[in-house]
Amino acid sequence: MFILENYVEKAVAKVGGPTMTSNLLSVSNGCVHKWINSRRVPNIHKARQLAELSKIPVEKLRPV
Repeated sequence: MFILENYVEKAVAKVGGPTMTSNLLSVSNGCVHKWINSRRVPNIHKARQLAELSKIPVEKLRPV
């Protein structure tokens, strides 16, 4: 068994944490935590914004 890296968690940390991320992306703090727990940003526009802010490729934030 292997554990995949949580790129959403890494991206959020690079931006400054869940509260900073939620403020910058105009979403709730709970929404950011949901993304972290699911390891995915379902909204493509928010994923692109987070990718731009964190310098993590959008493909890592929206795995198939």
